[in-house]
Amino acid sequence: MSVTATAHAAALEPEAPAEAATTVPTGRLGIWWFLASEIVIFGGLITTYVLFRMRHPEWSEMAAHTITAAGAINTFVLLTSSLMVVLAHQAVERGNLKVASAALLQTIFCGAIFVGIKAFEYGSEVGEGFTPVSGLFWSFYYLMTGLHALHVIGGIFAILAVQQAVSQGRTPHRVEIVGIYWHFVDVVWIFLFPLLYLSS
Repeated sequence: MSVTATAHAAALEPEAPAEAATTVPTGRLGIWWFLASEIVIFGGLITTYVLFRMRHPEWSEMAAHTITAAGAINTFVLLTSSLMVVLAHQAVERGNLKVASAALLQTIFCGAIFVGIKAFEYGSEVGEGFTPVSGLFWSFYYLMTGLHALHVIGGIFAILAVQQAVSQGRTPHRVEIVGIYWHFVDVVWIFLFPLLYLSS
């Protein structure tokens, strides 16, 4: 067969579908892009705080007024919630959506406990006169923990939406997506807790 005939035959063949540029599922890729922007925000705040902290050794005295026990309890609560997300994902992989739904509910419960404890902290600290305008340390404290708490609240609603769908047998793959987000929220807190509560 001549080159011309070969080219003509190839042109007549149905075009094969173009392969995706990546084998990563769209949802997973989307959440990683979203978290990249969140890393920039929290990373910038944390870096700025550390730089200021190095120039203000007196912030140790201010950090002593945070409720360390509450922060430690919240750390345990978030770590437990991360475990629940892992169990939910494992249950989805086994096809046990009932267990996955229950694990997601426990994650939501842990998130609600975290927010409740944080609200208690804010009330106690404001009651003692430590407000966002009490000094630069407290401005950082309320900004970073407040922004983190908003992410926790957003995560609670996202997980609730996924849990409702999973309980009805729909979109179980989204458990992994909200799980990635929730783990990010937990990791951020792992940085915030020692920096704001235990700095010395």
